[in-house]
Formats: sequence, C-alpha cells, structure tokens
Amino acid sequence: MLELARARRTEHLVYASSSSVYGASAKVPFSVEDRVDHPYSLYAATKKADELMSETYAHLYRLQQTGLRFFTVYGPWGRPDMMPWIFTGKILRGEPIPVFNDGMMERDFTFIGDIAAGVLAALDHGPADDGLVKPGGSTAPHAIYNFGNSHPEPLRKVIAIIEEACGRKAILDLQPMQLGDVPRTFADITETERDLGWRPATPVEAGFPWFVQWYREYHRFA
Repeated sequence: MLELARARRTEHLVYASSSSVYGASAKVPFSVEDRVDHPYSLYAATKKADELMSETYAHLYRLQQTGLRFFTVYGPWGRPDMMPWIFTGKILRGEPIPVFNDGMMERDFTFIGDIAAGVLAALDHGPADDGLVKPGGSTAPHAIYNFGNSHPEPLRKVIAIIEEACGRKAILDLQPMQLGDVPRTFADITETERDLGWRPATPVEAGFPWFVQWYREYHRFA
C-alpha cells in the first residue's frame, strides 16, 4: 500500500493502527507521546511496524500520512472473533462465555459509528509538511492519533449490559489471563480533539444494546 501510494502520488494516506501498541503500560491514559517499544503480542508488533514504515515513507517521499490507534472498536458488522460478537451469540444460545482474568479487566470500548466519523475527520485534516513536530513525535508529514472512548469500562459492567439487552443471564466460564492480553486500555484523545475536532458520542449503555439488536436481526434470533 505504501508503494502504491508513492507511485500514485497519493495526497493523504490514512491507515489503521491499534491501541495494542501500548502493551501493558502502567501509565494511563495512553498518550501518543508515550514510548511503545514493548508490545505484548505479535499483532501489536505488526502495528508498531506499520507505524515505523509509514514514518519512513513520510520522511523519504514526503507522503502525507495519518495513523489511527483504534481502541476496542465494536458495533454492527463487527468482527466475529471479537468479544461483543462471541458473548452475545453465546448468551442468546445459553452457552458459557469465556471470561479471562476473572473479568477483572477494563477496556476503552469505542462504537463503530464514532470511529467512522473519526476516520472521515482524519481524511480531511492531513498533517502539514512544515517541519514541525506532529502528534506522535514526527517532523515529517506523519501524525498519529488515539481513537478511543476515553473512558475505560469494567468488563463485568459490559457483560451486564449485554445480558440485559439479550434478556437472559450469562453463564460465566472464568479463566486466567490470556497470554498477550492486557488488563486495561485507556485513550488520551487530547490531540485528536484539538486537531481533528473529534470526540466520541456513544456510551456503552447505548452502543452495546444497539449492537445486540443488530445481532438479533442479522442472525434472526426471536
């Protein structure tokens, strides 16, 4: 994609990174100015590699780029391997749900509608090639922004919201922490608000029932 953008002289390339690059940082909230040199998973390492390659292309070829670190995105048409999809399906079918670390985790859940609006805002606000330091530390035309709800939610609270939306209690299969998982994510969106004018508008109390309703209709649950 970077070579294609360079060959076509793309005006502005926006790409997806991830909150996973922060690993298990004890400093919260996570800031784009933080060092992210200790990934906890191979997935996180690939996202950090994406950012480094993008920075290089911005420096060598002045290719304007913006990297978006997404925080636990959920909502209609979400990934089937993610927690909201798995938990909703199992609760509706009366099957146990796998709850890691006894549910003692917090996630900065971010609704897909807010994310879509943020991507459009990023596309409209490319970083200038002016030699000034951008969010994330680059002096090339390359910026990095956090896209999260900026409000970590306890996993057990979210399970309760899904239970209520499904109309039945979950059967909890409590398990130890997964290898490569982290206890908490929390986005500092100061630069995102300042530069892109973006702030999420959907709390989990509204977003998860919306997702459950979509899931019921998509899978034709009564």
